[in-house]
Amino acid sequence: MDAAEQPIAGTVEESGAAAMVAIGDRKLVNQSTEALKDVVFGSAAGMVGKAIEFPFDTVKVRLQSQPDHLPLRYLGPIDCFRKSFRDDGGLRSLYRGISAPLMGAALEASSLFFSYRIAQSLLVSVLYPAPNETAPLPALGISALVACGGASGAFTSFILTPIELIKCQMQVPAAASPAQRPLSIIASTYRHHGILGFWRGQLGTLIRETGGSAAWFGSYEGVSAAFRHYLPRKSVSSESLSGGLPGNDTLPFYQQMIAGACAGVAYNFTFYPADTIKSRMQTEEIAALTGPQSKTSFLTVGRTIWRLQGIKGLYRGCGITVFRAAPSSAFIFSIYESLRGWADRSV
Repeated sequence: MDAAEQPIAGTVEESGAAAMVAIGDRKLVNQSTEALKDVVFGSAAGMVGKAIEFPFDTVKVRLQSQPDHLPLRYLGPIDCFRKSFRDDGGLRSLYRGISAPLMGAALEASSLFFSYRIAQSLLVSVLYPAPNETAPLPALGISALVACGGASGAFTSFILTPIELIKCQMQVPAAASPAQRPLSIIASTYRHHGILGFWRGQLGTLIRETGGSAAWFGSYEGVSAAFRHYLPRKSVSSESLSGGLPGNDTLPFYQQMIAGACAGVAYNFTFYPADTIKSRMQTEEIAALTGPQSKTSFLTVGRTIWRLQGIKGLYRGCGITVFRAAPSSAFIFSIYESLRGWADRSV
């Protein structure tokens, strides 16, 4: 068996992010209780992470959304920070439009953790049907967990696209006039494009979330498994972060932070061009780039950026995005794991 396919410490899941089954007494945990934990704790972790990363995300969107037919307003992340403070209202401008992203972060994180657990449960039931309730449940390898992460991202993308549409339009200075508040953006989008207008850029979000979430959960689980294998572990006697698995192991807080940081870098870097195209579609009149008769599809916008700026244009703002993703993702996983551990120990 290849190393990548090795079971993670002999259980279906070893972390709160992968909480699913109790194997010690071979009973399935209460799914409604676990779902509630995913929603509440995932929402809290996502909102904290978003508050940490939002100013950097604003800079990223402003860098991504600069039109190619005009001189660039921002030369890079540092220049964008400087001009935002000098010309656009200081720190307040960097948090402009945070209300929608906070809601989106809560929905995103809770949806990711919830659907990740459900995907694993379905995969186990399909691949390893137990003949009776006393049969042991097998472990899922890293590749299976990566697939479950991709499935959770695909599901979450349909929730995120409308929220990110509003967020991106609020973050761009030209769109941040008093008339361009969340409710006015919602009304304008519906009036001009109908209900489907809220899913403009959906393909970009789908690609980013499916591949990115596979990398996010896969990196977290892989780094966590490496810590468990090579470093001393803290044994938890009865209740643990993974739904109360007797004898399971939980990572120290700093190791959770490192694993979460690696996950954030992997998520954002791997499919960053898809996010660039999505941001451009959601914030700019593409006809100015491609001509009034061109179809403003995902591929059309991508080809236009590639033709005018090459790979550099597709990765514009990537550095600041990866920089902010590491601490944000570290806190998301660590807070989620800590809250699940506290809840499990309190039962």
